[in-house]
Amino acid sequence: MDRLTCMQTFVRVVESGSISAAAEEMNQSSQLTGKQLRSLEQNLGIKLISRTTRTQSLTDSGLLFYERAKIILAEMEEAETLISETRAIPRGNLRISAPITFGSQLLASKLPEYLKQNPEVSLELCLSNRTVDLVEERFDAVFRTGELPDSQLLARALTPYQMVICAAPAYLEMAGSPSVPQDLMQHQCLIFTHTSMRTEWKFEGPDGHVSIPVTGRFKTDNSEALLAAALAGLGIIMQPYPLMSADIAAGRLVRILPEYVVPGRPVHVLYAQDRRMTPRLRSFIDFCITHFSQ
Repeated sequence: MDRLTCMQTFVRVVESGSISAAAEEMNQSSQLTGKQLRSLEQNLGIKLISRTTRTQSLTDSGLLFYERAKIILAEMEEAETLISETRAIPRGNLRISAPITFGSQLLASKLPEYLKQNPEVSLELCLSNRTVDLVEERFDAVFRTGELPDSQLLARALTPYQMVICAAPAYLEMAGSPSVPQDLMQHQCLIFTHTSMRTEWKFEGPDGHVSIPVTGRFKTDNSEALLAAALAGLGIIMQPYPLMSADIAAGRLVRILPEYVVPGRPVHVLYAQDRRMTPRLRSFIDFCITHFSQ
């Protein structure tokens, strides 16, 4: 006989108090229930239950086996639940947080495709440059750019954010175009206060890695406001390429320092490690890896 079925019968007999009561609960005959119990004892080579015509009691070995059997059966039930969930249709509400620029310039344009693929899922996208608390604020997943601090969250790496450095033609005509990163120390740099770029800009060039301290008269934690300042000719901007690509193509912004590459900013999607991977969360993580990974 199947050992797992016999184990389930044994636990039911112990908890119900008798073979007949267990048989009734399992909707099967007392003869079959007794046979399953005896089969388990024979396979184990031990007596699990001492039975008389009126009472039953666990043997010492039976008590040890009962405690372990309950754990095994609970783990088996949990495993079956997880498997059934992975096969289930994604449904329900997803609550997602992302930085403003990444969320509006890259993520938002892909979400309609995800929702079309998963018609029973609804999605709430919250855009903020602050570091939200995934657990306390009840987010299913959050996106983070930049280096990750130590965290209890699980992280999946996505394609790094491509960064570029630009200025409006009017600014370059007035202040001149820098030829090496060190020249930026004599220019007005538009400062993004949300990241380490508020104090220094990094480059990879002919001479290797270069880190330049930057200052400027205009600072903000909003990329769109920074872009508006750049278009107005207020200074030099370093921001993600998707934010500025249309203005670069139209000539409203000019890329500078072409011999130097701005290192991409890491991008991760994070979720709680103790949160059950529901079909909707799994489908969303898989979608992000497909569309935002190299």
